[in-house]
Amino acid sequence: MSSPIMMLVLIHPSEKTLPVRMNMELVARLQKVVAPDIFTPRAVYDGRKNLFTIHTLKFPNEQDHFEFEVSLTDPHMKERSTNARSPKVYKIKLTKVAEINPIVLHRYLEGKQSLDNNILTAITALNVVIRMDPTQQYPSNSRSFFTPNEKKWIGQGIELWRGYFQSIRPARDRMLINIDISTGAMFKAGPLVDLCYELAGLDKSRGSRRDYTQLSCKGRSGERIWHRLQRSLVGLRIRTTHTTSAGYVSNNPKSIKKFTERGAEDEDFLLEGGKRLTIARYFRQITGTSLRYPDLPCVVFASGAKIPVEYCVVVEGQLMRKQVPSELVKDVLNFATKKPEERLRSICDGLNILNYDESEYLKQFKMFTDQKPLEVQARILPPPKLQFAQKTTAIPEHGYWNMSGRKFHKAVSIESWMVVIFERRNIFNDTNVINLAKTLLKNFDKVGITCKFPNPHYEHLSPQGDILMQIKGAARNSKLKQDVLPKLVIAVLPDSSADLYSSIKYFGDCNAGVTTQCMRATKCIGAKDQYYSNICLKINTKLGGINSIPEPISCRFLTDPSRHMLVLGADVVHPAPGSGNRPSFTALVGNIDSDLSKYVATTRVQESRREMIDDLDSMVKFVIEKYGRYEQDLKTSKYPKQILFYRDGVSEGQFGQVLEHEVPLIKKACIDMKLDPMPKITVVIVGKRHHVRFFPTSTSRKDKSGNCPAGTIVDQEITNPSEFDFYLQSHGGILGTSRPAHYNVLLDENDYSPDSLQRISFALCHVYARSTRSVSIPAPVYYADIVCTRAKNHFSPKDQGIIGFDDSSSQGRTRKLKACLSCTRNIIYGILAEYHA
Repeated sequence: MSSPIMMLVLIHPSEKTLPVRMNMELVARLQKVVAPDIFTPRAVYDGRKNLFTIHTLKFPNEQDHFEFEVSLTDPHMKERSTNARSPKVYKIKLTKVAEINPIVLHRYLEGKQSLDNNILTAITALNVVIRMDPTQQYPSNSRSFFTPNEKKWIGQGIELWRGYFQSIRPARDRMLINIDISTGAMFKAGPLVDLCYELAGLDKSRGSRRDYTQLSCKGRSGERIWHRLQRSLVGLRIRTTHTTSAGYVSNNPKSIKKFTERGAEDEDFLLEGGKRLTIARYFRQITGTSLRYPDLPCVVFASGAKIPVEYCVVVEGQLMRKQVPSELVKDVLNFATKKPEERLRSICDGLNILNYDESEYLKQFKMFTDQKPLEVQARILPPPKLQFAQKTTAIPEHGYWNMSGRKFHKAVSIESWMVVIFERRNIFNDTNVINLAKTLLKNFDKVGITCKFPNPHYEHLSPQGDILMQIKGAARNSKLKQDVLPKLVIAVLPDSSADLYSSIKYFGDCNAGVTTQCMRATKCIGAKDQYYSNICLKINTKLGGINSIPEPISCRFLTDPSRHMLVLGADVVHPAPGSGNRPSFTALVGNIDSDLSKYVATTRVQESRREMIDDLDSMVKFVIEKYGRYEQDLKTSKYPKQILFYRDGVSEGQFGQVLEHEVPLIKKACIDMKLDPMPKITVVIVGKRHHVRFFPTSTSRKDKSGNCPAGTIVDQEITNPSEFDFYLQSHGGILGTSRPAHYNVLLDENDYSPDSLQRISFALCHVYARSTRSVSIPAPVYYADIVCTRAKNHFSPKDQGIIGFDDSSSQGRTRKLKACLSCTRNIIYGILAEYHA
């Protein structure tokens, strides 16, 4: 690699940030048309503010900055019409920022220098170089590009495209390119009227003839359809197909600003002479034909021009920026899921598309690649032995263990229970309810759960009614039969019942303080015992039981009481894309026993999309208090001597913020609790949002799914050259290609050896109470993610609209949401949880 020059790019005027695609087009025109002599060889650009060149740009008067004027409009367009507007001119200012010294990067790769901004800038430059070719040729987002070679239509105007992720990563003595497949959801190209039809939900029977008049602004659903189009399609690029009054067809893509609320037959505009003319009549005059769908809305461009939707065509390759509808998520997963061998084959196909050897940009920056997949050394960690009732044990195989012939380590006794059914009677009748109760009781007995009343009270309730009042009424009726209010509520739900689920969880967690277990009616009918066994796992832990523990003798490295180890898991969940400034939810989970099988949780809300946890000190204090009380009840030492803090959801660029912001808050909590001696702290970032995948090199080294076996550890060759990190694939494969978790150790006051920390992390993947499989990340941080997600249900369903309030600040919205959260404590997945306002 030569010594690149980094330039700052400023493009103006612009009322708002321009799309990356448009920025790329402007800079491409600058290099190829406006100033080709200055930009030979070509510079690479990230589409935002960073441009890198291999040589010093020769600006006039040898300045280190210069401003260019660039227009994207075809200069010949004006010749076609005297009425055509002058092309918009953009000013692009380039300023030299820095010269990148590759020697610094080499020292980092040799482990002789720690990570700093100079190294991050060098890595950024390399990433921009390898992405330059594909981003100019294909639709792309920040790190992936997508090709139409493999695509699938899934309905509602959405096409899935196969994409390819690429990113340069530092490793010991070399740089690596991480390549993986990805999936992009695209708006379906073609007639805009077809896209509108599908988005409006009118395409119920695929293949049948379409009645586009259902999109009419005058129809019963006109207002609902208009709102949906307005919400989904503003900003979409389209081309028009009609011949203009100047006698040509415009080939220039334009973005939709909005839709008219009236159809073309009613929407009009003012002519120069003061006369008004409808859009439909105007197009009849210039095209000589009447509109086929005059009642459909028109598209409005930024210029103010209004075009009937039937004259608009959607440009191919436009990524959806919002989440795919929940009913289509399964289709996305089916498209994205590939077995290891198939995935590796697709990745190699992507290499052929990337064609690094022929890239003029890689050649200019003197970058050379070996395109053969890298083979790395791996180890397989032994799984921990698990202990159940009567000290029976099991050793997991391929990340799985069987409960057959074993009872829970601590099984609960259910004093009273009831079943409420929200599915229609013709689908889930009284016989189904009786069979459900019998099957549950049979499986309760297998695992040691006892039940005082074998015949629960049950009622069919209305999903459209007041959910809380109906369940309370059913509970009162249950008390008449069982003398006490139910301690467990089984709720049988129909498919697609997210709102019902939220209401039931709010009732159980925040309103009544009772354990709830939701079951899907379609799964209950004819389900195998395995389904009910999984339900038993959840019910036992929710009611305070313990399913299994790491066997104390063989797992002393994890459960030795003399170590007094507190393991914390923390996570932050942010609102979905396109959700505005809705608040973020934070959660902290920690063990309270030396077996690391009983956990408490606490959660907060905070400013939207803020990643660092603001109230971490008070959250840690809550966990330490519970730890101390539990240990005190057992007449052992009150407080922890070691704290192992697993943090999820943090990007590499935020590692420093964790050390600067969150670690001091953990220490502050220990000081406030007057812990003496002060616990030693180890901080580990657990990442799953990466694209590293492992593929077995031989048949003998793969599990039944074709993946590497559970317990696969890789801690060299692809790891950081100067930091302590490793990859652990802790779970067995089921579908597709397993993703290992990436562990980065930021702080280690406990001086764990790599092997010791790896064994602890792997063992913690086996104490997740809801499953008889090891999970992909340690249980405490897995729980933290669940608690964050569950916290969204912990405000009254009547106040759900608060999330959508358009306050002047996100802080105002967060304050309103905090006011809805109840200060309740409840059992959640075997976790004693605290919810703070």
